[in-house]
Amino acid sequence: MMEWTDRHCRYFLRLLSRHALLYTEMVTSAAIVHGDRARLLDFDASEYPVALQLGGSDPRELAESARIGEQWGYREINLNVGCPSDRVQSGRFGACLMAEPALVAECVAAMSAAVAVPVTVKCRIGIDERDSWEELHEFVRLVSEAGSRTVIVHARKAWLSGLSPKENREIPPLVYPTVHRIKQEFPELEIVINGGIDSLDACREQLRHVDGVMLGRAAYHNPWLLAQVDAELFGDAHPVPSRHEALEAFLPYVERQLRAGRRLCQISRHVLGLFQGCPGGRRFRRHIAEQGYKDDAGIEVLRDAAAWVPRDMGAPPPRATIGGYAPC
Repeated sequence: MMEWTDRHCRYFLRLLSRHALLYTEMVTSAAIVHGDRARLLDFDASEYPVALQLGGSDPRELAESARIGEQWGYREINLNVGCPSDRVQSGRFGACLMAEPALVAECVAAMSAAVAVPVTVKCRIGIDERDSWEELHEFVRLVSEAGSRTVIVHARKAWLSGLSPKENREIPPLVYPTVHRIKQEFPELEIVINGGIDSLDACREQLRHVDGVMLGRAAYHNPWLLAQVDAELFGDAHPVPSRHEALEAFLPYVERQLRAGRRLCQISRHVLGLFQGCPGGRRFRRHIAEQGYKDDAGIEVLRDAAAWVPRDMGAPPPRATIGGYAPC
């Protein structure tokens, strides 16, 4: 989710769910140690709980980054060993590290020794031809013994050459039973599943086998999916804002960011899916795309865009609604 789940996105998503754990974009350990930490790590207190996702392969640098992240207020430090992009591979982090499980374990051990908050690992079920059950079992065993009590598994393997990152999210088949088997083999660990899960019904089905579900692009492209998470999955039936109300609640934050020098298009792109499936939703997206990039664009662009969607179309679904998608 690099360049997707930035602080603006997370602020907006938190308006829809109080309990979902939000993750940052993957940030390299080198950038944190040597770069602009405030730009990379700052988040609004209302986003909490938030996990910091790191990329890297130097145990000492990762330990220092984890320590900084904990001091910054992050609840969890996650090591990404699942991203297959060429850019990530060239820096020797991401999915290519699944070929070096001992190094990943060394990194986890160094990070765990540096912080008191949980250190977790996100991985694939395998890479290239290294996708046997025995290799995955050994990988999970090593990282768990090094200190990670939570492993997040994207339920498809990655091809490190020949497929683009997008193709790596679509072409290798999803193999959910492999992730379920990890939970059976390591009952003491918290196992979270990821990949291709796009509804609350699908979440509930997966929770019969594992401890948690990570939603990525499904929640980004249809953020309203999160509006029922608290009631349906966390048992907290607090009042849910309508889609229009959620957008209005976001506007004071947008105004503050604009005053700080951000452009509207940097923020508005994260709300494009809010009215997905609703009458007027396409006009909503088009208006923002056409007007939000202008230098003087302000919150009136978002209000004018929302005017294309009738207000009664954005009402929250009844609690009994099944499937995670609000009827429009």
